[in-house]
Amino acid sequence: MTGRKSRGALIVTGGSRGIGAAICRRAARDGWDVVVNYRTGATQAAEVVREIEATGARALAVQGDIGCEADIVALFEQADAAFGHVGGLVNNAGILESATTLADIPTDRWERVLRVNATGSFVATRLAVQRMLRAGRGGAIVNISSMAAPLGAPNEFVDYAASKGAMESMTIGLAREVGPAGIRVNAVRPGLIDTEIHADAGRPDRVQALADTVPLKRAGTAEEVAEAVVWLLSDGASYVTGAILPVSGGR
Repeated sequence: MTGRKSRGALIVTGGSRGIGAAICRRAARDGWDVVVNYRTGATQAAEVVREIEATGARALAVQGDIGCEADIVALFEQADAAFGHVGGLVNNAGILESATTLADIPTDRWERVLRVNATGSFVATRLAVQRMLRAGRGGAIVNISSMAAPLGAPNEFVDYAASKGAMESMTIGLAREVGPAGIRVNAVRPGLIDTEIHADAGRPDRVQALADTVPLKRAGTAEEVAEAVVWLLSDGASYVTGAILPVSGGR
């Protein structure tokens, strides 16, 4: 792709598979240089990078655990070195433990889920905002929440729902803090999306079991979520900040 003009570097945490990988591929088509963060999926991350580079865009895979602050710092330093200006961040990395009731959630599980989903997103956001403020060129941040936040995920994932609720509160507060600097902060709430996360939580049949509860009568795809995320990152959403956008088929 000759003559391609970059929008800057976009860091996507948890970008090697599912919704994260779809965001990486779609963002590259919109002109971003993409940093594909992963924790264990090195082969999958390399494939996402290969697919992006085949289109003439630039991408870099960076290993790092979003539950570890030192890894997040290293992620941003590698993005700086590779692409310079970090103009966008998508906080997509998240973990989901096995389905259970709150009464049976041990403290170490609660702390682990919050450390990755909420604290990790906070650290990444802080590093991105610091860079954007120094550069004085604005920026865009999209947090991947979940319909679990308003629904609460009773009898399944109350800890996960709580972590996503924290992300949404951070989205609203930060949008008001950094709006004067031209930094937009929004969130997307995916609903029932057909990805590997359900099998990871021990519920491989969850999508099929719940699809009929969705007004559109089907699960969504990672690509449908990615379209919403990349729109929020784009100039087309230039007057949108502090918003929480459901991509849930009406559920």
